[in-house]
Amino acid sequence: MNILSIQSWVAYGHVGNASAVFPMQRLGHEVWAIHTVQFSNHTGYGAWKGRVYDGPMIEELVDGIEDRGVLGRCDGVLSGYMGSADIGTAILDAVARVRAANPKALYCCDPVIGDVGRGVFVRPGIPEFMRDAAVPAADIITPNQFELEYLAGRTVTTLADAKAAVAALQARGPKTVLVTSLLTEDTPEDSIDLLASGPAGTFRVRTPKLGVSVNGAGDAIAALFFVHAAGTGDVATALSLAASSTFGLLTRTAEAGSREILTVAAQDEFVAPSRLFTPEAV
Repeated sequence: MNILSIQSWVAYGHVGNASAVFPMQRLGHEVWAIHTVQFSNHTGYGAWKGRVYDGPMIEELVDGIEDRGVLGRCDGVLSGYMGSADIGTAILDAVARVRAANPKALYCCDPVIGDVGRGVFVRPGIPEFMRDAAVPAADIITPNQFELEYLAGRTVTTLADAKAAVAALQARGPKTVLVTSLLTEDTPEDSIDLLASGPAGTFRVRTPKLGVSVNGAGDAIAALFFVHAAGTGDVATALSLAASSTFGLLTRTAEAGSREILTVAAQDEFVAPSRLFTPEAV
């Protein structure tokens, strides 16, 4: 497949496109990457250099791709950290142009807003843009639990709460939702859940909690889930493969004691996960 991936870029480490592009390429997909920011490193370090780009620059780059006459060969658009609301508008314009050229193309939105314990960490206006514009336009969304609660406008403490929140989002547009990290009342303390819902049902994968705190894993799993879902058409299979690959990636990272995820060193996990988790229907 050919995937247009529009999200952040860091020179050092792996978040945004620096986390998402290589796994998709390792699986054999062509990725047309457009960066919304160019930073020296991810913001979790507390200091960084670089700049946020603007919407017109994103539009100009899409113009250049369109001039090549290849938008009709684009199978999907993936977006992540946007940097500013006008970049979000440019991304949705790119989605519309890709869909006009290829009506079968899918849009996967990773609605980067914040996280449990950190709260909202994006610029003002972006959370509202995600909720009101990006999510309704998407075919697939991949929120974490904090983002699920914000977007659905409800608290999630049980599996039933999570399913209701997911259903509320599906009613607004996206047919498929992946919750990339979920802790409910029935999640064991040593585990973490992932929940995926689509036309064929709702499925959960439970993996051991590794106790590693790194940035970029959410970007990787969003990309993996997107290409697997688009390629197989099966939500349960996509959940199993994406969760298993990400668990393998994080296991390698934890074993090395690395501050950054080992995207390159653990690349075989994207193709053949060391441990395959079986999804259960819930």
